[in-house]
Parts: sequence; structure tokens; C-alpha cells
Amino acid sequence: MRRVMSDNSHIELGHGAGGRAMRSLIRDTIAPLLDNPHLSPLRDGAVLGLASSDIVFTTDSYVVHPVEFPGGDLGKLAICGTVNDLLVMGAEPRYLSLAFILEEGLPLELFARLLNSAAQTAREAGVQIVTGDTKVVPRGQCDLMFVNTSGIGLYPLGHGLCSAPVVAGDAIIVTGSLGDHAVAILNARDGISLDIPTLSDCAALTGLIGSVLTKHGGVKWMRDPTRGGAAAVLSELTEEFPLGVIIDEAAVPVASATMAVCELLGYEPLHLANEGKVIMVVERESADVVLDTLRRHPQGVQAARIGTLTSDMPRMVRVRTAAGGMRRLQRPAGELLPRIC
Repeated sequence: MRRVMSDNSHIELGHGAGGRAMRSLIRDTIAPLLDNPHLSPLRDGAVLGLASSDIVFTTDSYVVHPVEFPGGDLGKLAICGTVNDLLVMGAEPRYLSLAFILEEGLPLELFARLLNSAAQTAREAGVQIVTGDTKVVPRGQCDLMFVNTSGIGLYPLGHGLCSAPVVAGDAIIVTGSLGDHAVAILNARDGISLDIPTLSDCAALTGLIGSVLTKHGGVKWMRDPTRGGAAAVLSELTEEFPLGVIIDEAAVPVASATMAVCELLGYEPLHLANEGKVIMVVERESADVVLDTLRRHPQGVQAARIGTLTSDMPRMVRVRTAAGGMRRLQRPAGELLPRIC
């Protein structure tokens, strides 16, 4: 017979059974940290007055391991990931849902810490968590905690994305150094720890993207380079438009610690995941002023123009090496590091 825990310090199956334990968890632990007028009635859904605006709706699930890592944690990551998905669509993030799958035996203190991190990140990002769900699964059927967040944003944010077509000559800009999140997770994994200080770039980019889209109309396309890194995003770009991409390797910002790990383990920084960076396609005439705006924001100090779209060799991403040669860049063949986000 399964042992029943009753010390109120860990998640029990009863916390997801719909009874008094579940009501107490929601009322006493979850709701106070996420409090807002849409959530506080604790109904099955939130009524949102959005009929007069176009909206962008997105969803994602987060299973990162470990749940706490240098620069972030599962709670922060779940908010940042969905907020950033709305931002790269040119939308202003407004409302999120937050749903948990919890493993029996999860320490309540850890759950509260991750929840508090999610709440703090949502406040900083300017979004409200207006609905959610909690399920508990038996011990061994979930690695501590999985999270799903869905988000609604109002479109457009500022000028929104430029309606002009993506063409040869457009600039490719990245908002900062690449690969930091993947390297931080790798370094935090049990048994892998390297003697190199690393820090995830996990961040909500509301202020950074807002500063650009409210000032400039020349941003045509954006993506956040999470799983598969910049290589996956640039490949997606050439699949969507019949153009080629040339990346200047010397212009790609990579932190010294991240580069050290890449050289040690043989990783390509352009393949590694990020959780606080964006790749933009910007019309050539606007590239310098967009870069200047990004660099004036604390999250965009290392922004760089890393490449150009070209009509040569469409559907292909190439990298001009520091030695002057040219090599092809493809998506990673498989998953370099599972459960990265």
C-alpha cells in the first residue's frame, strides 16, 4: 500500500484530487502569489475584454532539468518562454495561463519557490496570470514538476512587424550572445559540472522588444532561438522565404565561458539554445538605428548585425569563417541536450 504523507511539507496525491487539500493548495499557496482581479474569483476561466483588438495566442510546455539552474529556474523559464513567443510575433503580452503537473513527494518549499519566481517574472514582464490548473501524479511518473503556459497578446505592439516583404539585402541582427542557456543547463546537470562559470540568459524581453517596435517600423521578422539555436531559426527563415543567408562568424557574439565549453566539448554555438535572445530581420536602411536602440537597453548591449539575406543559393544558410572561407550551417541533426526548456 502506498505510504500517505501528512506532514504538509510535500505534495501528496490529495493535492490534485479536487478535495480540501487541493483547495487549500490553490487558496493558500498559489492564489496569494499570483493575485489579480481576473484570477482571484478562482473560477474555471477568466473573462477578458479583448474584443476590440487583434490577439496573438500561443502555448508551450516546460520540462527543464534541473528545475533550478544558474540564471533561472522552471518557474521563471515558463513565463519568459511564452512572453517571448508573443513578443516575436509583434504582440504586447497581456495574459497567461499557468498549469502544473506535480510529482507526489515534491517538497512544498521548492514548489513555492518556483511559483514565487514565476509570479515575480510575470510582474516584471507586465503580464497577469489569469487562470491555471494543478494535477498531481504518483511518485516516479514525473520528474518533480512540469509546467504549461499559454499566453494572449494584443497585436500590434508599437509599429508591429513591418508589412514590407523580406528581400535580399535585409540585415540579420541578434540581440546578444548566443548559447548561454544551453551551456548553463549542461553545467548544472549532475555529474557533468565543469569548472567554468556559466549563467543562463533566461529573461523576458518585454522592455527590449518594446523599445524597438515602438520606435521603428523596419523590423520584418523575429524568432527567439531556443531549441536548435540560431541554426534552426535561420533554417526556418530560408524555408519561409526563397532566399539564402550569409552569417559573418566573426560578428556573432559568444560569451567567453560559453565559447570555452564549446571548444572543450566540440559544440557549435549557433546550434545551442537560448532563452533570452531574439534574431531579427531588419530592412537594410533601418539596421543601424535598430541596433543603436537595442544597445541602449540593458538586455541588448551586445546586439550585433551578424549577417545578410541574399538571392544567391536560396534555401541555404552559410557561414563566412574568420579565415575567409565559407561553410554550410544546418539544423542540428538531433537533440544536443534533452530537456533544455
